[in-house]
Amino acid sequence: MSTTTMTSARPRGMTGEERFVVLASSLGTVFEWYDFYLYGSLAAIIGAQFFSAYPESTRNIFALLAFAAGFLVRPFGAIVFGRVGDIVGRKYTFLITILIMGLSTFVVGLLPNAATIGIAAPIILVGLRLLQGLALGGEYGGAATYVAEHSPSNRRGYYTSFIQTTATLGLFLSLLVILFTRTIIGEAEFAVWGWRVPFLVSVVLLGVSVLIRMRLNESPVFQRMKDEGKGSKAPLTEAFANWGNGKIVLLALLGLTMGQGVVWYTGQFYALFFLQSILKVDGYTSNLLIAWSLVFGTGFFVVFGALSDRIGRKPIIMAGCLIAALTFFPIFKMISTNANPALEKAYESVKVQVVADPASCGDLFNPVGTRVFTKPCDTARAFLAQSSVKYSTVPAAAGSAVKILINDKEVPYTDAKTSNPAITSAISAAGYPKAGDAGIVKMAHPFDIFRPQVAAVIGLLFILVVFVTMVYGPIAAMLVELFPTRIRYTSMSLPYHIGNGWFGGLLPATAFAIVASTGDIYSGLWYPVIFAALTFVIGMLFVPETKDVDITAN
Repeated sequence: MSTTTMTSARPRGMTGEERFVVLASSLGTVFEWYDFYLYGSLAAIIGAQFFSAYPESTRNIFALLAFAAGFLVRPFGAIVFGRVGDIVGRKYTFLITILIMGLSTFVVGLLPNAATIGIAAPIILVGLRLLQGLALGGEYGGAATYVAEHSPSNRRGYYTSFIQTTATLGLFLSLLVILFTRTIIGEAEFAVWGWRVPFLVSVVLLGVSVLIRMRLNESPVFQRMKDEGKGSKAPLTEAFANWGNGKIVLLALLGLTMGQGVVWYTGQFYALFFLQSILKVDGYTSNLLIAWSLVFGTGFFVVFGALSDRIGRKPIIMAGCLIAALTFFPIFKMISTNANPALEKAYESVKVQVVADPASCGDLFNPVGTRVFTKPCDTARAFLAQSSVKYSTVPAAAGSAVKILINDKEVPYTDAKTSNPAITSAISAAGYPKAGDAGIVKMAHPFDIFRPQVAAVIGLLFILVVFVTMVYGPIAAMLVELFPTRIRYTSMSLPYHIGNGWFGGLLPATAFAIVASTGDIYSGLWYPVIFAALTFVIGMLFVPETKDVDITAN
């Protein structure tokens, strides 16, 4: 295939060869995201399996941190595999990454739990998550670059938007497999052993992906550069030690992917976590609600990718960051009102106070789950936060004992490290619902979407997914267009994976820690709001528009 044929501007649709390039790149990336997101979708069950030696609250944070571990190493995968991709080629690099990802996921399905092999179980689990993160760090940049370098210049946003659907489709596929397995074997058996099935099934997806990708040819733009002897001998040095390119890498991070990452993970992962852990919606219903929002919203990745070919990448991404920052708080409050109206009502009407000597109250911020709270003031507040109870701390005289007041009535306080029946009973009597209460949204079957309560929650989640598609649909084309061919894979991968792997991947654990430390179920939203707003300001001031850049000229 000739470079001019594949990259020149033309109005017609995809050729058969181009369709295969997009399909093969996208399908393999879908399977990689499926592997990566299985853990996130099953974090609570995996926490019980591999961190069973810890209390439930600590176990949940450890499970989220093991999930985040895969995100933390993604930038290192971007550096390692980006360098290989810029020296050896795009095709062979993402063949390696998919093999690492698929085999690591399969082994998770075989891994004995902590009850069987003790501390070795969580250690091996974290090691496998690190391998997955390294693989994913090399996968996305390769797939996006490969497709972009096959695209006609006037449709690059449209072509690469199919790569952008892969993360959401991977999440959706993982939810479908989990829901299907849960339905077939039942919740009890799924929690014991059935959770392994989705991990084991991934070996089939791995085989399909490898077979398809082996049929691909190298990117024509990269091949021409290699044939002309213009390739980089030291892509890392050129990409990051040269301030001219390093400055663009920094702007791509702060002015694009930082905000895009937090909007994406808020709209998909934190929304799922918020439903399950804070609003007490059962896992089956939560996964279905998210799945339906993805069904209705995923097509907008392509819509906004194609629109970016007309009006530019930057206006759409910046608008997505700004709108998300302005509306996250009201949207999540509306989700609460519809998903668990009794909780929202109690949140507004029930006054809960922890009255204590300020000297006995510490900071509850605990994103890594390693701190152990022993003071009564701290254990009481932590227990209330884990129960999704809004509370305030009222200073008392020095040396006085802790008191808990619910609607100004004192409730006997003993030790709230793990449970306190008196407090639980009192907050329930005051109006706070328990998990499983009748008013909490619940779906009877996968197509139970037409009842007003269910439809309203799906509609709100759909809006969050649309924000995701605005910031994510055009981002691959824009990142590719910011950097020259000889160091493109390396340069675009690092800011993408720091923005998504660090700012986005750390969001669930950090946001939940903020909630626990403040006693406000919405306070965790300040994390994505602040970073999305910062990206809007930096992006508007300093990031150039790229849609008319000729990526074959450098």
